[in-house]
Amino acid sequence: MKKPATRRTKVCTGSIQSLFFLLALLFGSPAAGQAQTAPVTAAASALLTPAQFLGYPLGANFTPHSELLRYVDHVVQHSGGRMRLQSYGRTYENRPLEVVQIASPENLSRLDEIRRNNLRRAGLESGAAQAKDPAIVWLSYNIHGNEAVSSEAMMQVLYDLANPQNQQTQQWLQNTVVLLDPCVNPDGRERYAQWYNRVRNRTPNASPYAWEHHEPWPGGRFNHYYFDLNRDWAWQTQQESKQRVALYSQWLPQVHADFHEMGVDNPYYFSPAAKPFHADITPFQREFQNTIGEYNRKVFDQNNWLYFTRETYDLFYPSYGDTYPSFNGAIGMTYEQGGAGRAGVQIAKADGDTLTLAQRIAHHHAASLATIQATAERHDPLVREFEKYYTTARTKPGGEYKTYVLAATNDPGQLESLRKYLERQQISYGYAPRKLRTKGFNYATGKNETVEVQPRDLIVSMYQPKSTLVKVLFEPRPALEDSLTYDITAWALPYAYGLQAYALKEQLRGANAASPAPGIAPAARGAQAAAGTPYAYVARWTNVQDLRFLSQLLQKKVKVRVAELPFEAEGQKYQAGTLVITRTGNENLGPRFDQIVRAQADSMGVRVQSVRSGFSTTGADFGSSSVRYVKQPTVGLVAGEGISPTAFGEVWHFFEQQIGYPVTVLGTDYLNSIPLQKFDVLILPDGNYADIYPEKSLENLKAWVRAGGKLIAMEGAAAYLANRKDFLLKTKPADSAAAKKAAPYASLRRYADSERRQIEERVQGSVYRVQLDNTHPLAFGYGSTYYALVRDTLNYRFLGEGGWNVGILKKEGSAAGFTGRRARQKLTDTFVLGTQEMGRGQVVYLGDNPLFRGFWQGGKLLFGNALFFVGQ
Repeated sequence: MKKPATRRTKVCTGSIQSLFFLLALLFGSPAAGQAQTAPVTAAASALLTPAQFLGYPLGANFTPHSELLRYVDHVVQHSGGRMRLQSYGRTYENRPLEVVQIASPENLSRLDEIRRNNLRRAGLESGAAQAKDPAIVWLSYNIHGNEAVSSEAMMQVLYDLANPQNQQTQQWLQNTVVLLDPCVNPDGRERYAQWYNRVRNRTPNASPYAWEHHEPWPGGRFNHYYFDLNRDWAWQTQQESKQRVALYSQWLPQVHADFHEMGVDNPYYFSPAAKPFHADITPFQREFQNTIGEYNRKVFDQNNWLYFTRETYDLFYPSYGDTYPSFNGAIGMTYEQGGAGRAGVQIAKADGDTLTLAQRIAHHHAASLATIQATAERHDPLVREFEKYYTTARTKPGGEYKTYVLAATNDPGQLESLRKYLERQQISYGYAPRKLRTKGFNYATGKNETVEVQPRDLIVSMYQPKSTLVKVLFEPRPALEDSLTYDITAWALPYAYGLQAYALKEQLRGANAASPAPGIAPAARGAQAAAGTPYAYVARWTNVQDLRFLSQLLQKKVKVRVAELPFEAEGQKYQAGTLVITRTGNENLGPRFDQIVRAQADSMGVRVQSVRSGFSTTGADFGSSSVRYVKQPTVGLVAGEGISPTAFGEVWHFFEQQIGYPVTVLGTDYLNSIPLQKFDVLILPDGNYADIYPEKSLENLKAWVRAGGKLIAMEGAAAYLANRKDFLLKTKPADSAAAKKAAPYASLRRYADSERRQIEERVQGSVYRVQLDNTHPLAFGYGSTYYALVRDTLNYRFLGEGGWNVGILKKEGSAAGFTGRRARQKLTDTFVLGTQEMGRGQVVYLGDNPLFRGFWQGGKLLFGNALFFVGQ
């Protein structure tokens, strides 16, 4: 890393008004219940401070989201032509998402021209950019809902930028366009603010034991579906992320700052970031992190505020609010203030001091202004280096590989999903115009070998504006300079989508071509016209679109069968898992039968084939017992205290937003009083089940399974059932006493090395090649392997008699990512997923979570198999 910049730059917190604000926050905030100024309506003619508008000083309360937006609207309306408000979407709970566009009156009048010039510099819009343009800084507040202080600070930042008497901020706006997102996660913030304002004492209680410092499950951190939006920038699985990144891509700012909170006893954190830096963070980006850090250091030193840098928060995983902007050419930064949801309005710290909301606001306010000031005063090198970043990306892309190839023989539905994803990311692609034989990295084998590029293979070239993002998303094995990292260490799209792909060192140019059309295949439509009424429809089972297709058919009362063995019909070969939708059994639907099947196939982008006979050339005929009905199950999903909110949310989102199938959420506080016979399937997400299922309750659960129920136990739930009576899942034995005796000094270690010793036992979100028994219904639609994103040392024995080892790890199963030495040993010859018969029911063990963060597309069909096919 380069040394911090040494140029001395005058930095201050702003005008006299800003200084008065800081002093008021630190010393003048009245407690709740004291006399406060009456709220002033937005119709007032003058620009009002936050305290004048809200009726209380910032730091006295957590402001409801609706009031935040009312104040934002007030400031915009009274900004003297310095601000515009842009709506960019709605949350799942229908709250508005907005960005404030802020510039000098002169620049605001030509704002779209500035935006388009910026895209021209990036090569994403044709034409030449104007030589002199302001730099663009984007500030994102409150992405974690219970880290609510930043939206409070935002109001003062907004006021300072609108205030015409604030000469400093007005000077900054001559060289800077500020895009300010008041609250990235309104649903989470409102969950937290409503709870806190409801339970707090009239006079805030600083005791850490007070009710107001113990947020109930699931907390306000996450969005409606309990996803962490700060880990969704790259994947955009959530509605808020899709809408926000779509707008972000229309601007591509030079600087992006993301405002957060951490533990109560921590001081403030700002850049430079900690190692590991991803290899594609450029020297200028590293250097400018130091530059902005210098601006922050000066204001924090002036106020004697504690802070730290270069620890904990690294720049590696690509889906954060600092890394994703960085891989799009920005200086991406995380700001962290001690406090979070536990702190409330004030809380006693371990050192005896009291941390107040007003202090936290002051810190985020100061960091916001310092970031804007740094952008304004260094706008020339920022804009120049931004253009250089994208010029280099187009003409001299980095990395070992210059082309990524995705085989045309991959499942069309998965390829279509990836194609749409690339378009959202502004990543261009084409199709191979001819056959080519070359050398390249094969993702399936993990080796460099001869590659046969075929016509119509999808080609992603590195010679394009977004080449850095392409490299980051496709690279097989990201270079990890330090194993002490904050998140997962592997994520390559071919693994995530389960696609056959190659990375080539040479440049290939793909020809533009229309992608294959989804829906019912033209041949199927022709057969229907020639043969009249089809005997049945057949649909292959390969991706999540097929799963949604099945979900919709079942809800429309269409009876569907699944083939448990491969077969051939009318010249087409079909694998186990193929859906067979016969007219027999659906007579009650009359002519609506064909209409429903065709409409749902078109809607879901699924190819279905009509057939004229129930006879199979090879394999079982449609009337065989191995072509059986798929039941429409009634599903219960456990949520509440003890359950991981994100693990629950991943399943909940899967049902509601991805396959559109009804699920009943069951709370842990009343779970044991529920008549389980009302449900066919019970899903236990990752969590701690010791208090949820004590011994007596566990016996009741087993009785329900024996009577025909299906239990799907995921991650921690599977671990809880392991080694318990009647469950076949067992952990492997610990290291033997003899082995320990042979290495008597192994337990001796240095305290300073403790953190690094711990990572020997950890799996940092690594990709593993799971060996599958694809004759089992749990693995229908897969080949002989499945790429799993493993995040825990599973360490299970293979299931014994009465169980099916559907997915296992053998030696050399690691494909990408970091795994500690001891963890790697445990992840050899271990059970990953499978089933156990228990009476007339089934237990499905998912040691790995195939729905992790909603972006691991290759695992979703597996979960659907567990839901619809296992034990039917």
